[in-house]
Amino acid sequence: MLIRIQPDQIDVPLPSEITPREIFESRRHFLKELAVGAIAGSGVLASAGAWAQVAGTRKLAARRNDSYVVVDKQTSYKDATTYNNFYEFGTDKSEPARNAGILKINPWTVSVEGEVKKPMTLDLETLLKLAPLEERVYRLRCVEGWSMVIPWVGYSLSALIRKVEPTGNAKYVEFVTLADKKQMPGLSVPVLEWPYVEGLRMDEANHPLALLTLGMYGETLPNQNGAPVRIVLPWKYGFKSAKSIVKIRFLKEAPRTTWNVTAPSEYGFYGNVNPDVDHPRWSQASERRIGEDGFLARKRKTLMFNGYNDVAPLYAGMDLKRFF
Repeated sequence: MLIRIQPDQIDVPLPSEITPREIFESRRHFLKELAVGAIAGSGVLASAGAWAQVAGTRKLAARRNDSYVVVDKQTSYKDATTYNNFYEFGTDKSEPARNAGILKINPWTVSVEGEVKKPMTLDLETLLKLAPLEERVYRLRCVEGWSMVIPWVGYSLSALIRKVEPTGNAKYVEFVTLADKKQMPGLSVPVLEWPYVEGLRMDEANHPLALLTLGMYGETLPNQNGAPVRIVLPWKYGFKSAKSIVKIRFLKEAPRTTWNVTAPSEYGFYGNVNPDVDHPRWSQASERRIGEDGFLARKRKTLMFNGYNDVAPLYAGMDLKRFF
C-alpha cells in the first residue's frame, strides 16, 4: 500500500538538531582527551545507562496549583530526564543523564547578594522551606525547536526576592551556576564561557510564573535537570532557565548572560518565545513535542510567549523583534 506523506509531515532532522561545527569540534577534542585518559582516568564520568541512578531524588510534598497547569499531555519522566541541554555535562542530549551522577548536591548553598538589604546564604533545606511548595505543570520550549510539558515543584521566585529586600538600585537579577571541573566534564570543552550566567529584569523575576524550582514529578530534581535548584521561566526559551544555581545577585545594570555574550545575533537577552522572530539558522514558527511528535506527526505551531500571554504587559511598547 502506498502511503502519501506531505512534505511537512516528514520527520527529517531539523537544523536545530544538527550539532554546530564549533560544538562538534569541541566534542571531538573532548573525546580525544577521553581516549588518552585525561578525563576518564580521573573517574568523573558515570557509566553509560546510569541515568536512573543519577537522580538521587526524594519525594516532595507539594500542593498542585491548578492556576498554572496546562492541559497538554505531560512528557514522560524518562524522556524529560534523558533528553537534556546541560553543557556542563556534555553537548549531546543524552550525555547529561549519563555524566551527571558525580554531581554532589549535598551540602549545597545559594548566596544571595548585591543590591539587597538582607544578603544571605541559604542551604538546600532552608530553600525547601522558604515558601510552600507548589506543583505547576509548565510547557518548556527550547530555542532548538523542541518542547516538553513537565510538572515542576517549587514556588514563585518573588518569595525569595521579598525575603532579601532588594534596594531601589536593583534593576536586574543575575543567576550564576556551578562551575566545577572535578564534577562537570563539559567544562573542559571551550564551548561557552563558564560559569553559566543568566539574568532577568526585576519585573520579570517578580512575575508569578517565574518559578524557583526544587523538583519535578513530585521529587527533588535529578542532577541532569539542574539539581538541586534552578529557575523555570515558561514564557522564555529554555536557555534562560539557569540550572544548579549557586549565586543570585541583584544588580543595577544588566548582567552579561552566557549565550547572549557567546552568540548575540542568535540568543537575545530576553529569550522570549516568539514565533515571529526566527533563529538565524531556522524558523521558530513550529516545534516538536518530545515523546509525541513522530514520523507522521505534524509539528505544533509555536505560541507567542509559549502560550503564557499574561506576561505580555511586561513588554508593552517594546519592539520584540529588536529585543528578542
